[in-house]
Amino acid sequence: MRLVTYDRGAGTPARVGVLRGDDVVDAGFEGDMTALIAEGDLTAAQAALDSGDPVGGARLRAPLRPRTLRDFLTFEGHTLAAMKALGREVPELWYEVPAYYKGLPDTVIGPEEVIPWPRYSAQLDYELEIACVIGAEGSDIVQPKMCARDTQARELPLGMGPSKAKDWDGSNILGPCIATADELDGFNAEMILRVNGEERTRARSSQMHHSFADLIAYASQDTVLRPGEVIGSGTAPGGAGVESGRFLSEGDLIEMEIPGIGVLRNRVGARPAPQPHDQE
Repeated sequence: MRLVTYDRGAGTPARVGVLRGDDVVDAGFEGDMTALIAEGDLTAAQAALDSGDPVGGARLRAPLRPRTLRDFLTFEGHTLAAMKALGREVPELWYEVPAYYKGLPDTVIGPEEVIPWPRYSAQLDYELEIACVIGAEGSDIVQPKMCARDTQARELPLGMGPSKAKDWDGSNILGPCIATADELDGFNAEMILRVNGEERTRARSSQMHHSFADLIAYASQDTVLRPGEVIGSGTAPGGAGVESGRFLSEGDLIEMEIPGIGVLRNRVGARPAPQPHDQE
């Protein structure tokens, strides 16, 4: 099942739906996506998928507003290339600890929305990732075994995380849907990135050095994870311009595709004129 959040245009209420091919069918649920995930009962959504009528004029939104957004750094190929470009070495600890930073849930936007260019940055980059959504509450779970690069380079020596390099309104994009586990193999999903129609990379989630099970186990240490929290994989190899020095320009069209989930398509907005107090 592929779950979505949709509306019928600006100003109309958002509702939970399910995809049947390219059509949206209302899921018959009176809460938001996080509430549906927490309830854990997809019976009504399955019934809608089987026999419901398509919704006319449906527009996909971000599938959910995450309770929290934890983003890890799990792909060795990207880590090695990105750290080299940023003038840093990969510490040996990276291979042992699946470290993460937290993004702000309110920065999330969805499919087809314009990505706002932060006025404090001259170097805008993309990051191809796959994410999982926590479905059930738990803690101490045992594992049996978008980015402004110039701002990030300034912030890294502070040792406090990327902060404003990755947190501005519209910097995190989710979509087009949340696929249940029977829709795709999340441990070996194909990940494709195109910019203006040019394929920049084709990778697989199986290239993650730390698996999603590792990430969940680490994040849940002495911490309760709750339904609707999002765990990001970090950037796939070749999935960021910092690796090749090819950054974004105004109007670029970014398409991130994972078969079984779909294509997340967004265009880069205009770069604001810098103000006298802005750092370049």
